[in-house]
Amino acid sequence: MTTALQSPSRRNRRRLQEVSLLEGPMLLLKSIRGLSSNRSLMWLACVPMAFIGLGVFNLSAHATDVSLSVQGLADNLWVMVAAVLVIFMNAGFAMVEAGMCRQKNAVNILAKNLIVFTLAVSAYWLIGYKLMYAADWVIPGVLKIGGPFFDPAVTSSDGLVPSIDFLFQAAFAGTAATIVSGVVAERIKFGEFVVFSLILTAIIYPIAGSWQWNFPDEAGIGGGWLARLGFIDFAGSTIVHSVGAWAGLVGAIALGPRIGKFVNGEAQALPGHNMAIATLGALILWIGWYGFNGGSVLAFNDQVPYVAVTTTLGAAGGGIAATFLSQLNTGKPDLTMTINGILAGLVSVTAGCDGFTMWGSWVVGAIGGLLVVWSVSFVDGLHIDDPVGAVSVHGTCGVWGTLAVGLFNTSSGLLITGKFDQLLIQLVGSFSYAIFTIVTCWIAWSIIGGLFGGIRVSEEEENIGLDIGEHGMEAYPDFASSN
Repeated sequence: MTTALQSPSRRNRRRLQEVSLLEGPMLLLKSIRGLSSNRSLMWLACVPMAFIGLGVFNLSAHATDVSLSVQGLADNLWVMVAAVLVIFMNAGFAMVEAGMCRQKNAVNILAKNLIVFTLAVSAYWLIGYKLMYAADWVIPGVLKIGGPFFDPAVTSSDGLVPSIDFLFQAAFAGTAATIVSGVVAERIKFGEFVVFSLILTAIIYPIAGSWQWNFPDEAGIGGGWLARLGFIDFAGSTIVHSVGAWAGLVGAIALGPRIGKFVNGEAQALPGHNMAIATLGALILWIGWYGFNGGSVLAFNDQVPYVAVTTTLGAAGGGIAATFLSQLNTGKPDLTMTINGILAGLVSVTAGCDGFTMWGSWVVGAIGGLLVVWSVSFVDGLHIDDPVGAVSVHGTCGVWGTLAVGLFNTSSGLLITGKFDQLLIQLVGSFSYAIFTIVTCWIAWSIIGGLFGGIRVSEEEENIGLDIGEHGMEAYPDFASSN
């Protein structure tokens, strides 16, 4: 007797298209290997309950009896929105940098800009925030040392919730590291850049920030040495932008120029591949700057819209001046200079946007726009390769914006009050940050290069592009590449 082989019964097996909307999710889960039994589904159902339990426990652990006032709620809501705007600036930086660099390195640039914020938040959460604000001074006004993490407990009905303050400050730390990415683009190893970003956001940037943004108490006790001296850097022309630029400049010097950038001593143009993306990135950065500068008020009051206006005027002055000067230099307006001019104007007013008049903001931004065009040529003349002009935008104009406080500030500026005191203090602060950042970053880059056998990719990788060499993929696989 022969037994016919029977195929498995299909009587109860229905396709997803044949079931109702309510039955669909269960059928989909059962189709996944290991989830076909009721016992497996029961354990799966425990997952959301576990998350709910952890969430309730976490809320209970951090619950306090402090209730925020109406003004406190408004302040915290605004700083939260501002933090999101600053975080969104990462998209702007990625677009500007990728657009102004060559197609074969687009994936690498996007990957660096994306990963750098994850690194910054993690390092700043673990070490940097407390080093900058909450730890004890070991060298008064200069260096703090303390345990990791920050205390999220709410202790005041009017002040910022610590978690919101951390998020806002972490976004600033990420900005400093992102600036470095632009300066060292198209020839740095991905892993080595990651390590440097961790060091910058965990140690170097927080120490620099503590000098100014760790303010003395009401009795004038404590605080960073520059804050006690009277140095003014409202939203970080120096602390964020110049520090990031100096860190990148040291990296660029250590790396050397890209292949083909300088031929017979003359700088050669290596055009970016997508100016539409670069332009969109500039506009995103402009919008994000309202969070950068306006959020630095750390409250929601009548100062916020005023800062927004001075920020706008600075960007407008910078864009106009840079476009005009590029027209004079080359006979045609250069879009890259318009982009960098707008960013230069924004950087220039960042230090003093709360204390500039409206006309002063426009003038400060316009001078920044002129300086960035000159600075790009000057940096090229030094045979330092800065693919996107980040040293000029954030370094040169960061210093200019900080010094401009000593000239245009309505309470202490030389051109307003006739007194030199504030300008001298601004000079001391700018010089101190430059020396500190250059020395510490040179040490960091040297150690990283020594440990990992250099920080630059091979000549072969650079020629084929870092997208293939470092990531094994292309940004535009369906398009023919052109060099």
